[in-house]
Amino acid sequence: MVRVAITYTGGLHCSAVHGPSGERVQTDAPVDHQGKGECFSPTDLVATALGACMATIMGIVAERHGLNLQGMLVEVEKEMTRESPRRIARLAAQIHVPLPPACPQRELLEKAARGCPVHHSLHPAIEKPICFHWVGKER
Repeated sequence: MVRVAITYTGGLHCSAVHGPSGERVQTDAPVDHQGKGECFSPTDLVATALGACMATIMGIVAERHGLNLQGMLVEVEKEMTRESPRRIARLAAQIHVPLPPACPQRELLEKAARGCPVHHSLHPAIEKPICFHWVGKER
């Protein structure tokens, strides 16, 4: 179990402390929801969690197979609903994999991304399309 302590610091800002490491993350409400957009919004952190989780699980699988994913870029675009209740409607991911398209572990790595814990934890009503770009050069 991991404990995260969140303190409301005023002005629609929060400070979260990761118990095991003591690292801090600040949040602000987004501009379209009465905030200043000065840092990640809580829903931005959901998008961040999805992208980081997919990259991490892919990294675990890559290391198991002797592959190097250093420099891999995961971009997640978050879209909110326009109607009430306000919620995340779509998290579209673009994953730029620094391996060639003919990589023998390609299917395994793509399956790893789709199988990450955050992906499985998000409500099924949230669209979660993933587009893989295999950008490495063939040898």
